[in-house]
Amino acid sequence: MSTKSILHINAPIVGQRTKAVLHDVDINIDEGEFVYLIGKTGSGKSTLLRVLYADLPLNEGEGMVAGFDLRHLPESKIPFLRRKLGIVFQDFQLLSDRNVFQNLSFVLRATGWKDEVKMKERILEVLKSVGMEGSEGREIFQLSGGEQQRIAIARALLNSPDVIIADEPTGNLDPNTSAEIMRLLRHINQTHGTAVVMATHDYTMILKFPARTLRIEEDGHIQEVKPKTNEKEVPAQ
Repeated sequence: MSTKSILHINAPIVGQRTKAVLHDVDINIDEGEFVYLIGKTGSGKSTLLRVLYADLPLNEGEGMVAGFDLRHLPESKIPFLRRKLGIVFQDFQLLSDRNVFQNLSFVLRATGWKDEVKMKERILEVLKSVGMEGSEGREIFQLSGGEQQRIAIARALLNSPDVIIADEPTGNLDPNTSAEIMRLLRHINQTHGTAVVMATHDYTMILKFPARTLRIEEDGHIQEVKPKTNEKEVPAQ
């Protein structure tokens, strides 16, 4: 089956304002791919991800994400790009003054949903898909770290994204919970065909759940690597 690119960046420099972080960036990710982005702390992983969801501008070269041209993307169109993306953060970024249902309905309203019945149906659907059915009335402080990350992933799924961008999604979790979150992300990737770009420094997860891996080198260049592993992939559940 033929695939096509869902994400492409070709730029001599990627950085924050006047500071160049990455050099000679040339990456292409196809629909339905799962790709790790690795590198030392401060190497530019988060910077690259922020460019992908238009939190930082792409000032040189070319970039396409989910059909949107990053070089010529007016601010008014950024919300439309982000509806095609699901973004998952290390620190969850849930609204602590709202319960689970209110966190998810807030996102739906912000992205143009108006039908209350359809909103409720969609919220219950994504909660079930991440193994959190029945949690809609719970307060955020009542959830464990792993449960909060599952809610964050449910939030990312609300608008059926073409790409999930995950920035160290297991960084604040213990090993067992991290493995559960990885199984969930791989399951979403394999069953929904959603592309996943995941920044991580957790090489244990890469060994257990091998996938295409891009590494940011110390000089700011990105190289594709093939980590050695003697372990079989832990199946998605």
